[in-house]
Amino acid sequence: MTASEASPEITLPHDPLHADKAFFGHPKGLAFLSAVEGCERFSYYSMQTLLVLYMTQYLLLPAQFHTVIGLGWLQKHWFNGLEGQPLASEIFGTYTSLVYLTPIFGGLIADRLLGRRATLVAGGIIMALGHFLMAIQGAFLFALLALIVGVGLFKGNIASQVGELYKPSDMRRAMAFQLFYIAINVSVIIAPPITGTLGQRVGWHWGFGAAGVVMALGLIVYVIALPWLPKDAPRGKARQAAQKSGHVGAFSRKDLPRLAALAVLVPVLAVSLLPNQQISNVYLVWGDARFDLTLFGFAMPSTWLVGIDAGVSFFMLVAVAVFWKLFERRYGWQPDDLAKMAIGSVFTVAGSLCLVAAAASDGPHKISLVLPLLFHTLNGIGFAIIMPVSLALFTKVAPRALNATVVGIYYLAFVATNYAVGVIGGLYSSISTEAFWMIHVGAAAIGLVAFTVLKPILSGTLASIDAEVD
Repeated sequence: MTASEASPEITLPHDPLHADKAFFGHPKGLAFLSAVEGCERFSYYSMQTLLVLYMTQYLLLPAQFHTVIGLGWLQKHWFNGLEGQPLASEIFGTYTSLVYLTPIFGGLIADRLLGRRATLVAGGIIMALGHFLMAIQGAFLFALLALIVGVGLFKGNIASQVGELYKPSDMRRAMAFQLFYIAINVSVIIAPPITGTLGQRVGWHWGFGAAGVVMALGLIVYVIALPWLPKDAPRGKARQAAQKSGHVGAFSRKDLPRLAALAVLVPVLAVSLLPNQQISNVYLVWGDARFDLTLFGFAMPSTWLVGIDAGVSFFMLVAVAVFWKLFERRYGWQPDDLAKMAIGSVFTVAGSLCLVAAAASDGPHKISLVLPLLFHTLNGIGFAIIMPVSLALFTKVAPRALNATVVGIYYLAFVATNYAVGVIGGLYSSISTEAFWMIHVGAAAIGLVAFTVLKPILSGTLASIDAEVD
């Protein structure tokens, strides 16, 4: 029995869901899912963009610190009495790592209990509540908790639906994730000018409130889109009956090589992502204090740096997608997924070196934006190569019986790297800025070496998966 026969989520070629080409040659459901994820990412990146500056410039100041319920206890018992920027970095790292850990549980809840649709809707409601709670200063920790839970229920369950719009052998799958990431980056481009400007120029709580409104709109779009989205797999007794009848895939020993490949890829991906994930933490604090942010006579808010990075990444996602198409047309082949990820790491290393050079140029005058913009360009190329390919690779390798759960496992890489972002970010106040960014150069270089070494090791497993789904 092939994988396409084993799962109810991978239907036959005549299924109108897979045959639909209404959205640039892709199913209409991809357009809806991209829009919904765009709203969710707008809200999330609004939060991520504002969070560290909100803490360092307002919430963690002595006049405000003790107004937050439970923050003093958390500082003493969890963060070892840290204060100021190191404390903000640790809170940021803990929060951003947990929002990538909870999708594993969200995937399990969807796969085994509620189904993806109900789980995702519950997550969207809780996320919107979390954003609105951010407008209440004393409820800061409760807001973070709601966002952590909401993202967990939401995130993996939307990405897995993108993959299931396509049969496993459908070559449009990788391009679908390119389009999906483009929607995400559109949101990250427009979030900082809107919520960042509201937060820094009008009031922090205005920025957080705007993020909640957009999240609520995304939830409405998802409910409207349900007729064009993959249906939930059977659960509970219905799932067991379907497994016995052969209509749904059950996990078996033959899936172990798939999980082993994922277990190897997760930590490597985590290390390679460190420079990119530091952008909303120390990079933003450093840029706010030391960059010359005046452009054509306009002093832009420092939060716009995140929007600039997203704009570059958006352009590079399109450019990289076009490049691989032209490359294949010219030479008749493309590098495989791991080779592409190694190529992306070369650009990440080069981008991180630009930050070392910028730190070395710091002096009595503020740092010109030339080197930071070069960092965003090179890092954006690396991001555009690595991220869509890695997510597409994970959804392909995932055992069909654990699709949403494995997408949650994919985010373990972000758990590790964001926790490291918080811990390493705490060093910013105690070591030289050049040394700080050299740590990130080293992380990107480790990713480059690891992807290169893993390519021949995992080639047999990946080839057998390709043969199975053809």
